[in-house]
Amino acid sequence: MGTKEESKSDHKKEIYGIVILAFCIFTAASLISFSQNDPHLFEQGINEEVVNWGGKIGSYLSGTLFFLIGPSAYILLILLFAISIKLLFRKNLTPNIPLFINHLFLIISFSSLISIFSEDKFSASGIIGSYVAYLLEVYMNTIGTIILLVAVLAVTTVYATGISIINAIGNIINASRLLYQGAADFLKKNLLAEMGKKRKRVSRIEDEEEPTDQPEHSKKHLPPTIVMPETSKEQAKAQVKQKERKPLQQHFEFLKSDEKFLLPPISLLDPNPEKGKPVDEKKILTNSEIVEKKLKDFGVEGKVLEVRPGPVVTMYEFEPAPGIKVGKILNLTDDLALALRASSIRILAPVPGKAVVGIEVPNAVRAKIFLRDILESQEYIKSTSLLTLGFGKDLVGNTFIADLAKMPHLLLAGATGTGKSVAINAMILSILYKATPDDVKFIMIDPKMLELSAYEGIPHLLTPVVTDPKKAAGVLRGVLKEMGERYKLMAELGAKNIARYNHLIDEERKENITADKGIATEFDRRHQKLPYIVVVIDELADLMMVAGKDVEDCLVRLSQMARAAGIHLIVATQRPSVDVITGLIKANFPTRISCQVVSRTDSRTILDSIGAESLLGDGDMLLLPPGTARLQRIHGEYISEIEINRVAEFLKKQGKPVFDHAISESRLDDNNNIKGDEEDDEEFNRRYDEAMNIIMNLEQASTSYLQRRLRIGYNTAARIIEKMEAEGVVGPSQGSKPREVLVRRRL
Repeated sequence: MGTKEESKSDHKKEIYGIVILAFCIFTAASLISFSQNDPHLFEQGINEEVVNWGGKIGSYLSGTLFFLIGPSAYILLILLFAISIKLLFRKNLTPNIPLFINHLFLIISFSSLISIFSEDKFSASGIIGSYVAYLLEVYMNTIGTIILLVAVLAVTTVYATGISIINAIGNIINASRLLYQGAADFLKKNLLAEMGKKRKRVSRIEDEEEPTDQPEHSKKHLPPTIVMPETSKEQAKAQVKQKERKPLQQHFEFLKSDEKFLLPPISLLDPNPEKGKPVDEKKILTNSEIVEKKLKDFGVEGKVLEVRPGPVVTMYEFEPAPGIKVGKILNLTDDLALALRASSIRILAPVPGKAVVGIEVPNAVRAKIFLRDILESQEYIKSTSLLTLGFGKDLVGNTFIADLAKMPHLLLAGATGTGKSVAINAMILSILYKATPDDVKFIMIDPKMLELSAYEGIPHLLTPVVTDPKKAAGVLRGVLKEMGERYKLMAELGAKNIARYNHLIDEERKENITADKGIATEFDRRHQKLPYIVVVIDELADLMMVAGKDVEDCLVRLSQMARAAGIHLIVATQRPSVDVITGLIKANFPTRISCQVVSRTDSRTILDSIGAESLLGDGDMLLLPPGTARLQRIHGEYISEIEINRVAEFLKKQGKPVFDHAISESRLDDNNNIKGDEEDDEEFNRRYDEAMNIIMNLEQASTSYLQRRLRIGYNTAARIIEKMEAEGVVGPSQGSKPREVLVRRRL
């Protein structure tokens, strides 16, 4: 009797198992084929015929499950499938409330986690999961909710499966290790065998190879060689090592003059998010075939030998067949651009030092070049010049820097919006990351009142940023006067340039220290270390409109003579016409850069050659180095206004600029002549009266004290003290001690 009842019970279990298994299969098919366009519980649908594998019933069933618990419906299917398997094997199923609650929490926690990480929370996780996640986030915020749900999911999974998480992780690690070892052994074995075959094949070819007199282009066609820049890996690893020395004691106001100036850290500049992008070799080889085929269509036989991919353009080195004229290839520029679907291409015919023609084709995706990339490069770090300019990267992606002291002046032109002002800012920051205010001073002339205003107040300024074109012409006259004074000082020491002059100053100071001289000699009072002066003019055209002849004379004289005095010019204009860039100016600026221009005429005006009209803009430029007619293509780096402001604010916090009013307040009269001269100058007399009011209330006076109080240069302060001594206001020099004041104000 008992046996029959047990047999009936087993049959029932098996029947229930088959029914549940069939339901699981039907539900799985319905979930997999679910479509939003089918009719279901809350929508009529737009499909004329139901595409769900379960028909309307399947559509309604799957729609309801997805509406309630989202993807957790598949977990519910797995649980039902496990129950059906147990029933099929006739195992007893006793009601287990804790296990039921565990499964419920497993489904809800999984749905809630999906809701948190999905943009469309409702459709991704179902109404139950999204509602639970919403309630938890109200009281625990997102992070707390994620931690709680992950913990619940882990606990319920362990309870439901009986699998240890630690053991599972260990098994995965062991399996990965075995898989890696097996793959390594397989690759090692096959690579060694393949290398052996290649070695035998190469040796056999070399033995059978015979010399031939056939030209290169008639040999078997091989794909071009893709040449990558050699220094790309070094540049990726290079890190700028900032030599920031912190003060040894607490910051006090009276210690300002003795503080060590800190160069700005590289962290003020934004890193390049696209650094190290791979080269699309397939696209390069395809373009090589297009170049060869298109030239062949026009009767130009040849082949692409090498391809040099760069950040902005890729150069295809094409070797023409014997008898092909270079001019014929140059005339096909527009046809090649059409075939390659490029905005413009540039043909370099021939490539210097090679028997090939260079065809520069813009990349489909242009790589970004940030100023930080240049300042982190080994080329910039190893450069010892204080006037190192970071231009960007060359044609193949190598860092391109130059020394302004060797140029020694730079003329930059380009149409509006082609990256001219960004290039100037990058040059200025390149110097600011190398030099302290004692090393380099700037005179910035910005008639547009936009581009250089961010630098107002940095300690490197020798004058305030000049925005008035008429005043700018006077400032240039003041720079000429400063140049003359520097030449007089250098002549006294027999120095031919500023580097030699500063070296002699350092040597003299070392001798005084060695001899333990505590007295400041006449040499110390008159000869001080001279900083370099960099004059930056952002728009030459505005100055030429106001005082063209005077500005031209100043620029020509400075460009001819100022190099030895340590004065260098960076001049930019958006109008490269002959009335702005005159013949005299161009002749005395051997180093010239052109961004994209609108016509070949403008390109010839600035570079004496065509090519700038084919540039791509956004910092793409051609450089004409001094002493050569060979143009170099450079892709300028990007620097944002936010980064400029960060660096400027960092510098402003370390001190205020000390202006040389003899330069900054120079101005022209109606005849374009500079007003005043030496002691007869009205401005000098005003400064002298201010100094008298200050000195007569004191017992002692010195040149450095007047510099700080009046914010004037050393030369002006020294002339004031010398005039006071001549008039009997102060006593003679007492070595390193301040002078005694002989005249007091009557009370």
